[in-house]
Amino acid sequence: MTAIAGIIAEFDRAEALVAGVCAARAAGWRAVEAFAPYPVPEAAEPLGARGSRVAWIAIGAGLLGAVLTYGTQWWLSVYVYPINVGGRPLHAGPAFLPATTIVAILWAAAAALLGMLALNRLPRLHHPVFAAPGFGRASEDRFFLFLSAEDPRFEAEAATSFLQGLLPLRVVEVPGA
Repeated sequence: MTAIAGIIAEFDRAEALVAGVCAARAAGWRAVEAFAPYPVPEAAEPLGARGSRVAWIAIGAGLLGAVLTYGTQWWLSVYVYPINVGGRPLHAGPAFLPATTIVAILWAAAAALLGMLALNRLPRLHHPVFAAPGFGRASEDRFFLFLSAEDPRFEAEAATSFLQGLLPLRVVEVPGA
């Protein structure tokens, strides 16, 4: 007997997927995943999605980049190469602001991209549901609800009968990796 990764149900409407996610949570399932061809915000809360930390990562990286850039310019202008140009003071803050702003934006953008990829565990080159029959349509017009075998209460028969009670187009076992 081969190990299974879970049970997956296929739906043809987003409303059916949302109802399935809510029913799975109400029934006590915890390791639940939903796959859809477009964002389905109604499913986010029952799935346990919360606010993104990407904004905080970007703000932190932007501030760090700004502080390092401004500090480097100040240190170079005041201590390493103290050259008086046109009678300006060695610490000329307004002259440092354009580069500081540009670097802060660059660091924030790079951190937002890398943070988003890391928090979403991307790129994900393999997931067991990729082997489910018809799963390629998750990027076209089908909606999938996956009950993972990692759930402590998982039993294949119970999961299958639960998902069949939601009246999906089909329910199949997903083979393990």
